[in-house]
Amino acid sequence: MPVLALKVDIDTFHGMQNLPRITGVLEKRGIRASFFISFGPDRSGLAIVQLLRPRFAFKMLRTGAPSMYGWRTALYGTLLKAPMIGCAFPERIRELGELGHETACHAWDHRLWQDWLPFMSMGSVRKWLGSMVDAFIEVTGSRPAAFGAPGWRVDSRALGAVAVYGFSYLSCTRAAAPFVFEENRMLEVPSNLPCIEEVGAAGVLDALGRNAASETPWVLPVHAEVEGGRYLDDFERILDRALSLGYTTRRVCDIAEEIDRASLPVRGLKTRRVPHRAFKCAV
Repeated sequence: MPVLALKVDIDTFHGMQNLPRITGVLEKRGIRASFFISFGPDRSGLAIVQLLRPRFAFKMLRTGAPSMYGWRTALYGTLLKAPMIGCAFPERIRELGELGHETACHAWDHRLWQDWLPFMSMGSVRKWLGSMVDAFIEVTGSRPAAFGAPGWRVDSRALGAVAVYGFSYLSCTRAAAPFVFEENRMLEVPSNLPCIEEVGAAGVLDALGRNAASETPWVLPVHAEVEGGRYLDDFERILDRALSLGYTTRRVCDIAEEIDRASLPVRGLKTRRVPHRAFKCAV
């Protein structure tokens, strides 16, 4: 049977507000997912600098980002104070564990990493990671088992820095299948299906149909701001289609635990353009 895991990224304060809508849809179908949470400040308003990049501006217009995220999100960190994301909703995060979902680390300051990782000093990278892990421990009472980089952006320095935290696995790339990083010998379970905001619901449904006979474990990237907002009905259609195709739903950590790591290829980090994304992604 084909295997499907849902990797739900929470990038913003608005995403945390949408969280009950996502969990409600999953609960109706008995699906358990993996939630990768940003804990620190929501400085989404700083994305205005990126509007000078034609690729980023086109993505914002194509996806209808202003209406999807709301005007407050567009001003956080500039005209409006940046609210904390996961740290402002500790009960909601702890409830995820009670419901049987996986909770993992996604970010401290999502905007900083996604936009400026190549320019961050090594000290800033370590401080960013430390703040994220400390927040996770404070909120959940346990150490995180996984890290998924914002925007699938990671470099060799970051791969070296994450190795000291004892993560069981990483989910930082858009590669085709799981592998072991050459840089730190850590397991990578990639997002290997397209996002709904990249190809639309029809594109995700087509990908599920094309891959239903594959033995590769499939990871569908989901964003609480997107599927928990205006695309909620499409998200339900995608889940129902996956179940009708015979997919067994798993958490990403389940795939990581069950995979035969010794049989996986060892690969070095590469980056390339992923269709309809504003930045190069790790592959």
